Amino acid sequence: MTDGNTDTTNDPVARTLKALKKNEFLAHFFPKAEEAKQFVLDSIQPGLRVGLGGSSTLREMNLVEGLKKKGALLLDHWDESLTFEETLQVRKDQLVCDVFLSSVNALTEKGELVSRDGIGNRTSAMTFGPAKVFLLVGTQKIVPDLHAAFERIKEVAAPMRAKSLNMDLPCTKGKGCVDCHDPNRICRATLILHRRPMLTDITVILIGEALGY
Repeated sequence: MTDGNTDTTNDPVARTLKALKKNEFLAHFFPKAEEAKQFVLDSIQPGLRVGLGGSSTLREMNLVEGLKKKGALLLDHWDESLTFEETLQVRKDQLVCDVFLSSVNALTEKGELVSRDGIGNRTSAMTFGPAKVFLLVGTQKIVPDLHAAFERIKEVAAPMRAKSLNMDLPCTKGKGCVDCHDPNRICRATLILHRRPMLTDITVILIGEALGY
């Protein structure tokens, strides 16, 4: 694990960690996803209500299974057994859970976390409500600045997520982002965490593997 107190001259990960800490986030780096997973599991006590944001990163790390074994009470709106009404309630419950886990779509070397949502429960829970937030981010999502972050979302993250949902959108057909007005558009709300929100305890965990979109 690395805390960011290292030379940052030619290392974007170290620069990003240092910037995150300057922006009042707790920040750590783990070379392997398994190490990051264990860190999160060790930080969560059995019986806590744990909200899971819409994040492929969490699933690729097998965190859902690990949390179940730990005895956490999961709030997972990706649970296919839930009805629409139950899913909606889970999204609302995530806003006041004990621990909220998610990822972001891009992270700048200046320590800015950028996320774009279709509904907004993920971005809402990141900023206020949960007692503790963990954001797990593969280092492939690190970009130089906000402009590059928006480009990454438009050209990489959003099309990949839309394709995973089998959505018939321009960005899933190789046309790139056309700022569409399709009713199924998933890019509707953008959150930029320039600094840690005043009343929210956020830990950013960078992982030296390509995870998520």
